Amino acid sequence: MSMSVVTLLYLVASVCFIQALKGLSHPTTSRIGNGFGMAGMAIAVLTTAGLIVKLAGEQGAAIGLGWVLLGLVVGGGVGTIMAKRVEMTKMPELVAFMHSMIGLAAVFIAVAAVAEPHAFGIVAKGDPLPAGNRLELFLGAAIGAITFSGSVIAFGKLSGKYKFRLFQGAPVSFKGQHALNLVLGLATVGLGLVFMFTESWPAFFGMLALAFVLGVLIIIPIGGADMPVVVSMLNSYSGWAAAGIGFSLENPMLIIAGSLVGSSGAILSYIMCKAMNRSFFSVILGGFGGEAGTATSGGAQKTVKSGSPEDIAFLMSNAESVIIVPGYGLAVARAQHAVKEMAAKLTAKGVQVRYAIHPVAGRMPGHMNVLLAEAEIPYDQVFEMEDINSEFGTTDVALILGANDVVNPLAHEKGSSIYGMPILEAHKARTVVVNKRSMAAGYAGLDNPLFYLDKSMMVFGDAKKVIEDIVKALD
Repeated sequence: MSMSVVTLLYLVASVCFIQALKGLSHPTTSRIGNGFGMAGMAIAVLTTAGLIVKLAGEQGAAIGLGWVLLGLVVGGGVGTIMAKRVEMTKMPELVAFMHSMIGLAAVFIAVAAVAEPHAFGIVAKGDPLPAGNRLELFLGAAIGAITFSGSVIAFGKLSGKYKFRLFQGAPVSFKGQHALNLVLGLATVGLGLVFMFTESWPAFFGMLALAFVLGVLIIIPIGGADMPVVVSMLNSYSGWAAAGIGFSLENPMLIIAGSLVGSSGAILSYIMCKAMNRSFFSVILGGFGGEAGTATSGGAQKTVKSGSPEDIAFLMSNAESVIIVPGYGLAVARAQHAVKEMAAKLTAKGVQVRYAIHPVAGRMPGHMNVLLAEAEIPYDQVFEMEDINSEFGTTDVALILGANDVVNPLAHEKGSSIYGMPILEAHKARTVVVNKRSMAAGYAGLDNPLFYLDKSMMVFGDAKKVIEDIVKALD
């Protein structure tokens, strides 16, 4: 296989990745986008395998193609099993886990390239590693280390089942934290530059150690409610780590794919920050999510009205329009199929049913869109926040299923930790129905005054069971 063919195939794979991103921009074309992504990755992997065979022939020695193939089989097998077994509620943790693996892979490749640069075709055997390559490897390794350790912390926070303090959803902060981060960041850069100019192994490993620590310190002060932004941010980091390594290996596929992932992740992070009224640069530096809210609910005696599924069925069957707001509680209960059945019965009765999606609902960007798509809910019934918010004021019933922070009116009150965060304005509907397991606070740790409004009705219980009972009552 000639280098011109390799370059051409990498270009084809790159076009596939670009088409994948374009396809994934909308639910109706997401499957096509995934198809392009898989095709591009298959081309890239096979081309790389062919390149390894070519280099083995040129150097007159086996480069370990068997080990490469074994790694592909094992990694592909494990990935397939994990993807088939993972529950929808565990998808954010899976994404965080994959980000950590990408970061660790970048670190391992950088270490190997520094130790044996001739094996990667960077230099001839015995020649020193050029300073430019050392800079690229330092940047790729440092970003990869930050991505790995930060993703491990994000995984723990998203999982919510570990007792280890750093893995809990509440922010972890201490005096002088940002100053420490700054010092560690400057020290990481300084050691990286020492390695670049002197090729010092102690400086390289010292830089890696500080980068691993920095990744932890960047993520721990971020609260659980801000995890969707963290997921997209770490996605961006993983892409830049791959791109940095790609420059040293002179691999255009790694450069292009890493740049696409890095830039798209950065853009998504910016969109998420805008949706949560957060500073983009504060996200990058890990400097948000650590303030506790001081605003309190304005509910009248902190009492709520509760109802039964039969009451809710009566309300919705006599309404002209219903807006359903899905949240993480819906995902936990896996109630999306029951919701689709309920919506079909309401539609048959002449009720207009729509779904309102907040961009950071759930535990990762697009979590609710994926959930509804799994149940094959028509895309023309699903609306983003900016398209549906103006409709709540003329809607008869807003049905909130397991959502909390994204409909919390405290976002309009100064002093709240979510102040300024755009929310779904469900409180403007004529009647608000909220399904929750209990009155526990949301992921941001704040009470929700929406629950205490005179026009609000609480229905306690598992979302799937409640919705199934509503469906029976609609018959």
